[in-house]
Parts: sequence; C-alpha cells; structure tokens
Amino acid sequence: MTSTQADPTDWRRHLLESGDQIRDLLYRVKRVAVLGIKTEAQSFQPAYYVPEYVQSAGYEIVPVPVYYPDVITILGEPVYRRVADIPGDVDLVNVFRRSQDVPPHVDDILAKKPKAVWMQSGIRNEEAAERFARAGIDVVQDRCLMVEVRRL
Repeated sequence: MTSTQADPTDWRRHLLESGDQIRDLLYRVKRVAVLGIKTEAQSFQPAYYVPEYVQSAGYEIVPVPVYYPDVITILGEPVYRRVADIPGDVDLVNVFRRSQDVPPHVDDILAKKPKAVWMQSGIRNEEAAERFARAGIDVVQDRCLMVEVRRL
C-alpha cells in the first residue's frame, strides 16, 4: 500500500465505543441536531426529555422532528424538517428513530457533514454506521446521550 492509498479499515476508527472516546467527543460538541425529537406534549418520552436534559447541560439543541408538521418550535428553538436544512455547522446528530428507520435519513445527515452521529439506546444500524464512518463522521450506537452527558 502506498502512502497515497487509505487503509480500507481506517474508517473503523470512527466507531466510538469506549468511555474515553465518548467523553472526548462530548467535550468537542456544542450544537446537537435531534432527529426524531418529540414535542412538549410527549415530554414523558425519551425523544423529548433526553434533548431537554442535554439542553439544560449547556448544549445547543436544534430540533428536527419527523412528525408534527404544524410545530414550529420545540424546547424554544426553531424546528427544521431536514438535517441538511439547518443553517451553520452541526457537531452531533442525535438520532431517535428505530434501527430499521435510520437508513432513509443517512443521505440527509451525510449532506450536513456533522462531526458525529449518535444513535440512542436500543438503536443500532451497522450499514448506516459504516456509511457515516467511511465519510469521516464519528459514530456512537446504542447509548443514551443523557446518561453520557451526566457522566461528564
């Protein structure tokens, strides 16, 4: 392999699993787009109270609900319908979609080029994770962002 060829396994370094890797990621994150966020009316669901907690911990939340077409703000922030439509940089996309519902969002997320994608507890999609990692995007799967932020 020449120095101009990339190591084909190099993308795997973007799959974050250790506590140290996750902590380091969260120290670099300021702005979090939440794909699949729920509204205040569903405040008892993780897709609302997790981003609410993360916001209270000092992170900027950008709501990207999948449903609720009439909602224009969540957590006091303007709603966007696609991740790619968010103005400015996004450090992290926090995904609240069932594992099998992640693939239709991959191209939208890739278009935004966030630093990282975080799939919440119970959410794991290896094909999507590999596509993100191959694009140089860090990936966390099947972990709760609220739990990890609390550990900081």
